[in-house]
Amino acid sequence: MEYKSVIVGLGNPGPKYADTRHNIGFMLIDSLLTMGEARKNMRLERIEESGDYELWKIKFAGAYRLLAKPQTYMNRSGKAVAKICGRHGLTPDKVMVIHDELDLPVGRMKLKKGGGNNGHNGLTSIQEFLNTPSFYRLRLGVGRPDDKYKPISDWVLEPFLPENASHIPEVMAHASKGLDIFYRRGAGFATQHINSFSITVPEEKEKTEERKEETPARTDS
Repeated sequence: MEYKSVIVGLGNPGPKYADTRHNIGFMLIDSLLTMGEARKNMRLERIEESGDYELWKIKFAGAYRLLAKPQTYMNRSGKAVAKICGRHGLTPDKVMVIHDELDLPVGRMKLKKGGGNNGHNGLTSIQEFLNTPSFYRLRLGVGRPDDKYKPISDWVLEPFLPENASHIPEVMAHASKGLDIFYRRGAGFATQHINSFSITVPEEKEKTEERKEETPARTDS
């Protein structure tokens, strides 16, 4: 079967990391899986599981696509993505990576293609294995810690604060809709839908952006 694209959620495997900020990419894949299980017309089916990834096929936005959760831990995500692309004949421009973004508060998201990786080890690994930065990224905000001296590696491996965790279902719903728009109508319409979304009060957004210049680059696992 020919697949139009692969949606890759980044995260770390195992229950220890399940609800952490770093696993927000896995959370979106899980949300799409739940949707596929509830809607028979989406024809969800698990098709592969290896030591490097878990993979499903789904009829989403009018075509069959792949949903992937790398099992290589974050800093080797590229190994899994490259294997999936090689096995299923997908070029980098058919790859959509869902990942946590420090420089956006919880409740904000942005879509882009290519660009820098902002110290994100998962993105860096994918770029290295695909030999290009030209894949799509859906950046889901997790914010930065109030304490600028707190190691980012600790922050991203902690669960969301309760007041932020309550917003995650709404984030998942809007991100899923954004992906549907992306595949049906193109990047322009999807970017407008995704980038305009906000459930963060202005004060929180300003505080996050102020910390952006003060906090060292991430060195997470």
